[in-house]
Amino acid sequence: MEPLKIAVLHIRDTREHNPGFQLELDELNANTAAQIRAEGHEPELVATRQLSLEQVQQAVDRSDAVIIMGGEDVDPELYNGPEDYPGSGAHEPQADRNQIAAIRYAMATDTPLLGICRGMQLLNVALGGTLVQHLHNTQGHRGEGRDPFALTRAGFVADELAEDLSARDVHRCSHHQSIHSLGAGLQIAAMSNDEVIEAVVHHSAKATAVQWHPEHSQTAGSQLGPLIRRLARQHARPTAGEAGILRRHLVVA
Repeated sequence: MEPLKIAVLHIRDTREHNPGFQLELDELNANTAAQIRAEGHEPELVATRQLSLEQVQQAVDRSDAVIIMGGEDVDPELYNGPEDYPGSGAHEPQADRNQIAAIRYAMATDTPLLGICRGMQLLNVALGGTLVQHLHNTQGHRGEGRDPFALTRAGFVADELAEDLSARDVHRCSHHQSIHSLGAGLQIAAMSNDEVIEAVVHHSAKATAVQWHPEHSQTAGSQLGPLIRRLARQHARPTAGEAGILRRHLVVA
């Protein structure tokens, strides 16, 4: 298999208003790039807040696959949510719009796509879905104190995706929002024991997304590696979709 060029779309290279958060995200971005190289592919980190829409589209054009990374909450204006909600912080509207355009462009051009944490939420919003703005059980999905990650296991994983989604592993999550109503074409691929959607796939496009952080330094090889290999397999085959793959499983209204 030929090496792929994989665009890693994140938000910013600097956060003067929140340098600690920047360091956390820098590490996750670096882990992602390192794992892409370990799988024999070439990463390109793309700071979407710092580029024009045209430049972000060009990054997708020159790539064989795209990964949408984590970061701030999605701008609630994009899914008609109230701006005042528990846990609300800074938003990045320009990055959101650039990344939503990139998601739609990747899907339209048959480019394999992986969303991570906020990337999953943004994929859902790009397809017309909505978000739970603040989980009632946030402590089960976001760490407190110095470690921002909470440990969780999926209570349900679609059998067909168990290997790609590391179904038997403990996952590291760090989020207080989640998918509410599913975007068009998305189907649940994994769900936590407390009924938070943990992964989705698109029924026909080459799009996969997970709510946890497979790129964490302790799990990148075992959890992000399989997802990168999934992108490579999707790139290598014509669009067949995954229509019907989860028909016997859960559906969210």
